[in-house]
Amino acid sequence: MANIKDYKIATLGSHTALQILKGAKDEGFKTICICEKGKTKPYESYNVADEIIVVDKFKDYFEIEQQLIDQNAIIIPHGSFVAYIGAEKMMDVKAMHYGTKGILEWESDRTKERKWLLDADIKLPKIFEKPEDIDRPVIIKFHGAHGGKGYFIANTPEEFYERYKKYEGKEGHEDYVLQEYIVGVPVYSHYFYSPVTGELEIMGFDKRYESNADSIGRVAAKDQVDVGIETTYTITGNVPIVLRESLLPQIFEMGQNVVDASKKIVDGGLFGPFCLEGIIDPELNYFVFEISARIVAGTNPYVNGSPYTWLRYNEPMSTGRRVARDIKEAIEKNELEKVLG
Repeated sequence: MANIKDYKIATLGSHTALQILKGAKDEGFKTICICEKGKTKPYESYNVADEIIVVDKFKDYFEIEQQLIDQNAIIIPHGSFVAYIGAEKMMDVKAMHYGTKGILEWESDRTKERKWLLDADIKLPKIFEKPEDIDRPVIIKFHGAHGGKGYFIANTPEEFYERYKKYEGKEGHEDYVLQEYIVGVPVYSHYFYSPVTGELEIMGFDKRYESNADSIGRVAAKDQVDVGIETTYTITGNVPIVLRESLLPQIFEMGQNVVDASKKIVDGGLFGPFCLEGIIDPELNYFVFEISARIVAGTNPYVNGSPYTWLRYNEPMSTGRRVARDIKEAIEKNELEKVLG
């Protein structure tokens, strides 16, 4: 029988690396953390990495990839991995990789992502083709994983062009989406689908802590106007949520529909951790504005598990550890190819 001691777990030192590496060690794996120069301290302090490989920049990953291959390392991708390596270069990764690489093309292309979610019968906010079509509040989102930086709200075409002026000339300024602004509670649903067990799990929920969107409520409306404060949505952290129980059947159904639809668009489909990011309105409609087809930073409050993982496992089970357990079970059943892509 294959042994987990023949393999190591590796990831980039950013985003969700602490819980990925901690979870891997909890499951008995040796771990490797790839860090940018001068940024190794957290991984040393929390003792989650058996080995640290230092690079100047994460984009230099391919220069050290052979070291990972030589050690039979399995890479766990996260948001920083995709952002720094680039979705198009992910297909060039030669080391063992947890998850389906092909799904990243659908996640990173807004048109393809929307088609995928619509095929899964998910409620989506309206998208406007051009600024002149704006007839209600919209949020303008610039493309790429930049943590919400640069998002702004407009109510009319005139307001859009006025606020857009400060972005003109900047890199990527023409690559944006005009999305209907749904008024409600932001809820990010964390899922895990195992190709080994064939079962979908809900791991937990969070909301983003955004600056200055979450601090602006402490400033009187008159002062906001006097000072000229414009709301921004740069993510600074994550707040755990426990959702009302009556919503759980709907959340399970949405996740299963997304997994089923993914199997029709890429070989192997979506598996491992993923997240539906959206808004629940006052009528309890859940509008999804994005999917992350990998582990998200909103799982970080649950390094010791969430209320939902306690219900299922009765032991500490972060999403990072759940990934490691999936790999471990695949190795022990001689089905490792099921979790690599």
